[in-house]
Amino acid sequence: MPRGNSIDPGRAFAWCVVGRIVMITYPDGRAGRSRVRPESEIDVQLGREPPLVAEKPRLLVIERDTPEAASARRRLADGFEVVSARTMARALVLLREQEFAGVYVDTGQLSAVRWAGVLIQADEILDAIADGVAVVDPDLQVIWANPEFAHLADPEVELIGTRFYRALGSPEILGPSACPFTAAVASRAPAGTAIRVDASRYLRITATPVFDGSGALTHLIALTRDITDETLQQQKITAIHKAGDELADLTPEELTEMGVEERTDLLKYNIGRHMRDLLGLDFIEIRLLDRPTGRLVPLLTEGMTTQAAGRELFAQKEGNGVTGYVAATGQGYLCPDTAADPLYLEGAAGARSSLTVPLIYHGTVIGTFNVENAQPNAFDERDRLFLEIYARNVASALNTLELLQAEKLSTATASVEAISRELALPIDDILNDATTVLDRYAGHDEDIVARLRHLLFRAREIRSLIQKVGSTLAPEPRRNGQLPQLRLAGAGILVVDADETVRRAAHQMLGRQGAIVETARDAHEAIALARQTPYSAAVVDIRLPDLDGYETYRRLREVQPGVPVILMTGFGYDPNHSIVKARQDGLRTVLYKPFRADRLQEAIEGVLLPPAPPSDGEPLSPGPASTTPPHPLASPEDPPHDG
Repeated sequence: MPRGNSIDPGRAFAWCVVGRIVMITYPDGRAGRSRVRPESEIDVQLGREPPLVAEKPRLLVIERDTPEAASARRRLADGFEVVSARTMARALVLLREQEFAGVYVDTGQLSAVRWAGVLIQADEILDAIADGVAVVDPDLQVIWANPEFAHLADPEVELIGTRFYRALGSPEILGPSACPFTAAVASRAPAGTAIRVDASRYLRITATPVFDGSGALTHLIALTRDITDETLQQQKITAIHKAGDELADLTPEELTEMGVEERTDLLKYNIGRHMRDLLGLDFIEIRLLDRPTGRLVPLLTEGMTTQAAGRELFAQKEGNGVTGYVAATGQGYLCPDTAADPLYLEGAAGARSSLTVPLIYHGTVIGTFNVENAQPNAFDERDRLFLEIYARNVASALNTLELLQAEKLSTATASVEAISRELALPIDDILNDATTVLDRYAGHDEDIVARLRHLLFRAREIRSLIQKVGSTLAPEPRRNGQLPQLRLAGAGILVVDADETVRRAAHQMLGRQGAIVETARDAHEAIALARQTPYSAAVVDIRLPDLDGYETYRRLREVQPGVPVILMTGFGYDPNHSIVKARQDGLRTVLYKPFRADRLQEAIEGVLLPPAPPSDGEPLSPGPASTTPPHPLASPEDPPHDG
């Protein structure tokens, strides 16, 4: 026991030596002290000059505002310079900032002492963690902070004793919580929010309240984390998504005014602008996959050499560079050093690194997206993520343009079909009447004959012009697409039937496959037409108002010996046995009404093909060629001369 004031160790609650001061706490709240024998006393005994010491050492007193504590504080003031702290958090701040000879703790603060011990033990850990930690009092004044929080705080502000938000430079609250401290106290649970400290720095704050045994708030712990990188990354992703939404976002006026090439050019312009503004890239190449051939067709080549832009590439793992590999595998490819990569083929002059990702729509690779940089290791996995997100938007925009193109093609085709359908029979009537008159005047009045032939030409020209206008309204297919093949393109078909419904349907069904259809109401009109115009095939009903089916078949073969004729009958009705007679004369095909469009198409295709060679070496019977040459009805160039 140190010498000095009288101390009753049996009644003392606890005692300890802190520096040169012995602090004792009794169960009744009384405190005693004993001054440790200093070296100065020994110096006096040895005849040495004792050093100068302060008359009153500084003592930190941690107490509650009670009468007993006030009494103890007055007694301690006789021998010490007393500095009081009402909370353990405040005491820790004072201990960190100031020098004290000792600490006095009231018995009512023993639980806080235990908490302080834990905090002191954790102090080194809190100093080492990457997140900022601050302890604030109920008024949100900072009473303790670790070095990382001090690093995040405003360096111009005195941290301890400053309100929390002021210490961070009065930041902008981004949410979700307007004040995490208020929310945490109200819910008695942690609450968080994001803040923007300046134009480019973002923090996330999580506040946790601490209550004493009576439920009173003693302090709050604020965990502060720098989320600048992840916030900026999310902002860039959001900007990329927004840019992607703009790629094919056209107003109704723009859709009306812009053609396919103009919309494609706008798409390419937007892609180039986004790459420069969002990712800082100038060397870009986009290729679209032509699936039937596997060829990768260039769509956009900015900053690439002429040789690279014109290079023929295919979706293959080997021999087609990084682009072919990505298209074949559907996986992105990061090339940190082009000089050391065996797959790389030069794109931009002097490029040292490249990044290539697939264009994927609904799980299918439709092309590739390649960017390059003059510096090695210019791209990382984050850039790959950004480019893959943007590539999905590009793929979607390309598909949207293709759908718009298909819709416009469908609309134009429907319009042309509607006009053709309404004009088909009136034009046929003009042709029939003019041909009938021409047939009667042949060899008599050459002027009338010339005028009638000119009338026939103009009537057929009207039909041709309708098709030509329709082709100008319909957009061209995308550069790696193909128009569907018209199986009867250029074939001139004569359809003879008294039923207007059948004649109209023939125009619609055969016209869709590229056939040039003319119709007649009876046999004499058909024979007159055949006398003036060659046809690829004729489809004739066996029940006509003037001649039966066989007679019509025979007369048409007389006028045009090589024309294949198909006879039609309803439900096999043939009272004059026209079909039997015609078969004996070489009839190959019969159609039974009602029939589907594909059956009519197959029947005509069948008679246009040459007959199979005989097995016994017999000579081939004459027949039409397997490919139909351009028909005189298809596209008249110049009208016949009047004389």
